[in-house]
Amino acid sequence: MFKKWFIIISFVLLLDGCDATQIDSNVGLHSSTKEIGFIKHMMPEQKPDDFGFSVQFGVNYKNEVNSFEDQVTKDLIAEGAVTADIAFSPKENDKIYEKMKEMNIVEKKKLTPEQVSETICTQEPHEEDIWRIIIEGETITHSVSGAYCEPTHDAQKLIELRNYVFSIVRSKEEFKELPLSKASYE
Repeated sequence: MFKKWFIIISFVLLLDGCDATQIDSNVGLHSSTKEIGFIKHMMPEQKPDDFGFSVQFGVNYKNEVNSFEDQVTKDLIAEGAVTADIAFSPKENDKIYEKMKEMNIVEKKKLTPEQVSETICTQEPHEEDIWRIIIEGETITHSVSGAYCEPTHDAQKLIELRNYVFSIVRSKEEFKELPLSKASYE
């Protein structure tokens, strides 16, 4: 009987330690962490040298912001797409990293709403986002569907991040010189 209680108490104590905020002064990490199994997901305090990201978005993922290749692709809808060389400044890149760190982009996200009735409200056409982020050699991916009428909190945060990134892109002269779309998705 004692052995059974010891196992139960040990298991409860193990589970209790799975959510934590940690500071590791040896490597300069400080962030919200989640431990899934025995893997901790945290972002470095300072932006690593290999940090980069791409986000494909819109209907059929035809728009893309790609910091790995310093390129942006704009969906022209009925007239195809156009790609331009557009790079972020170091300051812009730092701000984007800070936004990702605020939402702890490396954590698993809840991106599909829970079904509270027999159906989930969906809409057509809808946007889709696919994020690919590299931090310290690790690739993080998130896929957000705009099909849901009411996105989850995590999905909304990723949409806001995409909008923030795209607002920086839209402010650049190289983007302003791209042709306008002459149609729309219905």
